[in-house]
Amino acid sequence: MLPTSVRAAVSRGRQLTLPGTWVLALCLCLLAAAAPRASAAPSPAPDRGRTHAGAAATAGTAASAAICDLYCDTRDPAVAVGPRTAATATVHGRAITLVLSDNDVMGFANIAGGGQGDEVWLDRSFDGGRTWASGSKLGDTRTPAGATGWRTLMYNVDDWANTGVGALRACGQASGQPEIACTSWARVNRNAATPSTAAATALMMLYDKKTGLFESNGWWTGANALTAIIDNIRISGMGSYAYAVPTTYDLNKNAQGGNFTNNFLDDTGWWGMAWVDAYDLTGDSRYLDTARADADHMNAYWDTGSCGGGVWWSSDTDKRYKNAVTNELYLELNAALHNRIPGDTAYLARARAEWSWFGSSGMINGSHLIADGLTSTCAPTGQTYTYNQGVVLGALTELHRATGDNSLLDTARTLANASTASSALNPSGVLSDIGEASDCASDGATFKGPYVRGLAALDAALSDHPYSAYLDRQADAARAHDRNGLDQYGPHWNGPFTLPSTGHGCQQAALSVLNAAQQD
Repeated sequence: MLPTSVRAAVSRGRQLTLPGTWVLALCLCLLAAAAPRASAAPSPAPDRGRTHAGAAATAGTAASAAICDLYCDTRDPAVAVGPRTAATATVHGRAITLVLSDNDVMGFANIAGGGQGDEVWLDRSFDGGRTWASGSKLGDTRTPAGATGWRTLMYNVDDWANTGVGALRACGQASGQPEIACTSWARVNRNAATPSTAAATALMMLYDKKTGLFESNGWWTGANALTAIIDNIRISGMGSYAYAVPTTYDLNKNAQGGNFTNNFLDDTGWWGMAWVDAYDLTGDSRYLDTARADADHMNAYWDTGSCGGGVWWSSDTDKRYKNAVTNELYLELNAALHNRIPGDTAYLARARAEWSWFGSSGMINGSHLIADGLTSTCAPTGQTYTYNQGVVLGALTELHRATGDNSLLDTARTLANASTASSALNPSGVLSDIGEASDCASDGATFKGPYVRGLAALDAALSDHPYSAYLDRQADAARAHDRNGLDQYGPHWNGPFTLPSTGHGCQQAALSVLNAAQQD
């Protein structure tokens, strides 16, 4: 029987859930190794010590261990099923083409319009095209005498057993010329049946199976990224990335303060909510136990001696600050735990106390927008960042579920109306954070994700679903103006599109809004 932590995973068509498919892949690889190989391109020429486009690897390093999926690397392209042109480039009159076979989950490179000695190869990346040193110059080959074009053998796009989700590009060079041209990165349509699953696949390109975290190993941003993946599994029914849940948990449960706690109480709250989400998906009680430990850790820093209540942002005495997001997360986590623990009274009491304090703390201004926090004299301070407007919506929705108090939904609706109508937060009708930067690695790059998640939770709880059109508009804008061919998203949903070299916050935020639009 499958472990409980993956029993909710679903496989649809070519949307494969691992590790079960490896039995088939191994058998196919063994058959491929034993079968006679069809005629193919000649062996790569000896490496001449060149590098290209920032890749440190040469043809010699390209001869790394073969990757096997449905088939093993170096499959004959003559047997490709349904090959399609995915990307093109030109150099000195030569046409370079990346050809993908969605059915085989493989690709090959082709060069045409030249002559003897023209070189063509594939690069393979497992972090969305940011690096490819271990997959450089795959199938490196040259056009033979008498031919005007040539192609490589086929190579796998993904490496499910080890590195994970990949992408390919084709590169080429005219004989006797120094210039090299490469196509854009592309991948097959595996796990990309909908806009949200395509975005989830692009986010999983940045997942590191060795650390159980996302690229750059961001801690609280990783909790949000995992939450977006879990939500996508639940909403789309595609369970291919369910392995990330137990992998993240097992590799990081004892990190930092243990049980996903540390000295920043908002970090603990983000992880606590991620594990509530994991529990809802899988039914595995260890995730709920960890969420309880997180809530209890936060509760230790509830303090009535300053501003009459609230949880501190940090346990460090030199970082004492009562901010909105920490207390919103504390409210949501305790209410969520009550809703999942039969007979509970303690977590509900904490949630009630939090909302009673928060609602009168002064952080909610006259325009029904929420400031970042309170000064040492208990005055509101800081910008009205998007995530401060969104987490509270999910929190009040959970507290309404716990209590049946309809006034909580009325308050949430008032807050949501204010944030969705704010011109400061929605220039030209598209969500943009205060001082939104053009990067994906800063804290702010993640903020829009929690906002749309909270708004979607409220929308689902209201019978008239008043925010569905707003969420659809945000998703449509992002898809139209802020993504590339790999379904990678940048920081500005209304454009212009840029893809910073590091960070997963933008992709998490985009996946969250696509999840919300698919859910409504």
